[in-house]
Amino acid sequence: MTRRLRPLLPAELDDDQRALLAALDARPRPVDRAADGSLLGPFDAMLRAPRSGAALQGVGAALRYQGVLSDRVRELATLLVAAHHRAAFEWHAHAPLARSVGLPDALVEAVRVGDAVEPHDPAERAAATAVGQLLTTGDVDDAAWAEVVERLGEPGAVELTTLVGYYSLLALQMRVLRVPLPDGAAPVEFPARSMRD
Repeated sequence: MTRRLRPLLPAELDDDQRALLAALDARPRPVDRAADGSLLGPFDAMLRAPRSGAALQGVGAALRYQGVLSDRVRELATLLVAAHHRAAFEWHAHAPLARSVGLPDALVEAVRVGDAVEPHDPAERAAATAVGQLLTTGDVDDAAWAEVVERLGEPGAVELTTLVGYYSLLALQMRVLRVPLPDGAAPVEFPARSMRD
């Protein structure tokens, strides 16, 4: 698939775009760039609409750097979203992060291939159940909601739903815009879905 937007080069940015770029660069982990200085992943698209892009990157930064979810719960939930949407760039960006915060390789692989995701940690298990329901049905049943609130607290449960929405938005936008993996990145493969999925 051919990408639908030519990446913006730093010299091409207007004032609003430069302000957004500065905010992205001020994050604890600046966004990745291509050799020509253009932004990789969802961030080039944010520059196209810098006002909404600024709000969007603010949500992402809050979830990643200021949220109440543990690193492991956050990255597990993000991988579940990436696998559900078959979002190769999200998977490419977050699978290494998930491993770096201690999620076992077997669990990461189970998410990628669509096997049962049953973390040993009760909070991670509750989050995985709630995220799985939200992605497949658009809702979370009462039992799963009660469990996720018990394990993560109300702030964590609400933040978890925000995270699912945020990363789903990025996944869909990157699909529509045909955002590629970085040059030289290994392809990300997701198993084919059955007609019932």
